[in-house]
Amino acid sequence: MSYWPLIGIALVVLGFVLRLNPLLVVAASAIVTGCLGGLDLVEVIAALGKAFNDNRYISVTWIVLPVIGLLERYGLQQRARALIASVRGATMGRLLVLYLGLRQLTAALGMKDIGGHPQAVRPLVAPMAEAAAERRHGKLSPNERDRVRAMAAATDNVGLFFGEDIFFAIASILLIQGVFEAQGYPLAPLQLSVWAIPSAICAFLIHGGRLLAFDRSLARRRARLPESHA
Repeated sequence: MSYWPLIGIALVVLGFVLRLNPLLVVAASAIVTGCLGGLDLVEVIAALGKAFNDNRYISVTWIVLPVIGLLERYGLQQRARALIASVRGATMGRLLVLYLGLRQLTAALGMKDIGGHPQAVRPLVAPMAEAAAERRHGKLSPNERDRVRAMAAATDNVGLFFGEDIFFAIASILLIQGVFEAQGYPLAPLQLSVWAIPSAICAFLIHGGRLLAFDRSLARRRARLPESHA
């Protein structure tokens, strides 16, 4: 047994440490691994092409990225900011709680790709949350702006993670079912989905409370700001 093909793993780690282009790092590591495994270059390229063709449906989602890029170039984030700034009573906490509920609901119905960081959080949710926070609390510091963006990203993660398990045809439910069945506990996917509902409700209440508490903490810091400058 030859351990030379494992050099490909080391190349992946090294490439990520050096912050090189991930696509180039992975492609180069795959080619090196294949060549060290006894394949010639043509066979390696053919294997990569076959894998891409067999799983091309996975790559369809990447088609949306250039569209989002064009929308951002022509002012999508600015439009989102202007929209939320014109809504009276809109706050960062309320906006993200609303998105959390929407994300959980759509994920529970199997529509887990409606949201997401590249297609929803970066171009829409995060700019709208920033605009709502600035409208209520004034200009944000760089640290506060980063925290608002982090909260927007975390909201998407929590909503998806605890919402998708309610959908009985999701891969995670099928995996849990298989594990239980292997241990002698046959369960229907619907049974597992039902028991995911209490966790989703708790996640909504806990993270929703964190969002509202963060919004209030921004207000308190803004109230103390003149005193700190005095």
